[in-house]
Amino acid sequence: MLVVDSRRRIPRTDTLLAQPPFTEAVGRLGTGLVKEAITAAQDRARRGEIAPEDVPDLAAGLLPASATTLRPVINATGVLLHTNLGRAPLSGAARSALAASAGCTDVEFDLATGQRARRGRGALDALRAACPQAEAVHIVNNNAAALVLAATALASDREIIVSRGEMVEIGDGFRLPDLLASTGARLREVGTTNRTTVADYAAAIGPDTGFILKVHPSNFRVLGFTSEATIAELAAIRPAEMTAGTGVPGREPGPVPVVADIGSGLLAPEPVLPDEPDAATALASGAALVTASGDKLLGGPQAGLLLGRAGLITALRRHPLARALRVDKLTLAALEATLRGPATPTATALHEPVQGLRDRAARLAADLAGAGLDARAAESDAVVGGGGAPGVRLPSAAVSLPATLAGSLRKNNPPVAGRVEDGRLLLDLRTVDPADDAALRAAVLAAATASQDAARP
Repeated sequence: MLVVDSRRRIPRTDTLLAQPPFTEAVGRLGTGLVKEAITAAQDRARRGEIAPEDVPDLAAGLLPASATTLRPVINATGVLLHTNLGRAPLSGAARSALAASAGCTDVEFDLATGQRARRGRGALDALRAACPQAEAVHIVNNNAAALVLAATALASDREIIVSRGEMVEIGDGFRLPDLLASTGARLREVGTTNRTTVADYAAAIGPDTGFILKVHPSNFRVLGFTSEATIAELAAIRPAEMTAGTGVPGREPGPVPVVADIGSGLLAPEPVLPDEPDAATALASGAALVTASGDKLLGGPQAGLLLGRAGLITALRRHPLARALRVDKLTLAALEATLRGPATPTATALHEPVQGLRDRAARLAADLAGAGLDARAAESDAVVGGGGAPGVRLPSAAVSLPATLAGSLRKNNPPVAGRVEDGRLLLDLRTVDPADDAALRAAVLAAATASQDAARP
């Protein structure tokens, strides 16, 4: 009797690609990703793990939801600006702006005249309107780029005066001194780690001074016997050396400019975070230039914001390096919508009353406990994160679960990221959109089922 190898019944790749589910997927995902799913299903059939007839269904189930490997995650960590999760979640207005600008758009084109126009004028006007204290503004691709541009344009082969207590590491091993030195500037360190006075800065000023840099230590706090000079005090320094011409483009003869790196992106004072610096206050205090991030407390896309005196901004904008650091149309669109649109998810989470969070946690915990899970509501402390408001605790509420569910929740669709404290998994609701509560509940139930299945012999 003739025995036919069952592997001969495995559907061919071209046959499957011609079937409707896969032709539609090719248009959405591209041929490469669809072929990967088909090949994975065919390989399982060749190994005898599934019947050849099951290949089409399995391949369809293996198709990814989108052509990117990035996946939306429910952030239940209690860290509002989680760097590993992309920092600030964009508002609905910003997401709509991204979609509207994804095709051809008038980013640098005047529709009335048919001529070239100022690039990103809408976003620049919105940023200027959001911080009237700035004479002019400019946008680059992140705050580190903003500081690099300022150092290159204003202090290349010159000195930047900076306190030793503000020589920070900004994350992933990148350090501020190395960043600034890469521009050709020379760092003139003054003061000590815990105390730097106005006199320390004044004594360091000389003919080669490019600017004074004031850095907000946004990811740590120094407590105890400390002191630091304020922006207003630094801007008020008037030694004789500062009255000569500078030779720096955009800088008129007079006081050495103070550049303030405020980092976290507040444009105006935030009552919930009274110790966090903001651009408006820094400029009003005498800063000539302020740099900040767009994807932190501002709640927008990754961007570097430069705000300050018109002459300095013009010098930065016209510097050759500015071209390499410019942002794309998607960033400009999302940033403009963030500045002009409704409250961002970051602002909403920051201001959410704690009692509302407690009520949500109690409802979710009771629901999950009713389904047989070890779940209970718990008090929690959220934080700003992302290099903002170090040491500030935001009262919050969480659903407390067995820590063993953490891994299963990260594998869920959508994945859920929480944090483990004292042997329990906390799902902190200050960072969870109330609209995601149902998805969070479903994810916990699915994770519990997966854990039970895995535990069975």
